[in-house]
Amino acid sequence: MTRLLARLRKFFQPVTLLLFGLVLVFAVGFLAFSDKVTNMREPASVPAADGIIVLTGGQSRIETAIALLKGQHGKRLLISGVHPSTKRQALQRFTHADDALFNCCIDIDRSAQDTVGNATESAKWVKANDYRRIIVVTNNYHMPRSMAELSRAMPDVEFIPYPVVRTDLNQDSWIKQGDALRVLMTEYVKYLGSMARAAISAPQIAESSAPSGA
Repeated sequence: MTRLLARLRKFFQPVTLLLFGLVLVFAVGFLAFSDKVTNMREPASVPAADGIIVLTGGQSRIETAIALLKGQHGKRLLISGVHPSTKRQALQRFTHADDALFNCCIDIDRSAQDTVGNATESAKWVKANDYRRIIVVTNNYHMPRSMAELSRAMPDVEFIPYPVVRTDLNQDSWIKQGDALRVLMTEYVKYLGSMARAAISAPQIAESSAPSGA
């Protein structure tokens, strides 16, 4: 019995240390992610771009993107991730965009159901318009994952982040608010998943793009 307990202790000690290390890395990464996100602010000035992409699903995203379009920061706007049942007229009323602007310069993507889908559909739109510089509008907590997915789908395109800051995700109070903490933790886990997919797919992409032997 004593020998068995000694073996168990010998086995579990490195496992415990490994688990502790993983938890520590996760916690440090989460704090760094949260610090970066909660310190984001809407930029005071935005360089002109070819187009603007807004990813639906969060506070004031579409209104902000339309304001940028009105300010002539981009030639066209793609609203990505609109629910298939949402009519164009209803979206126009919701955003208070005037007829001329909405009809001339706003495109709607109803196919994307998540951030990966946003990137896929956005890539089609960017390629069709031959754009090279894009302003990306989404909430601050969603920006790191959005930029990662868009950059992976379009490595030759320059993306300019325009974060829309959630009022409860600020530098001083997020850690004290359950809802804000939950949003950040959920997004951090999704961001890690995005990074894991990128790491897995990178060797495959490199192999497929490598020149074949003679």
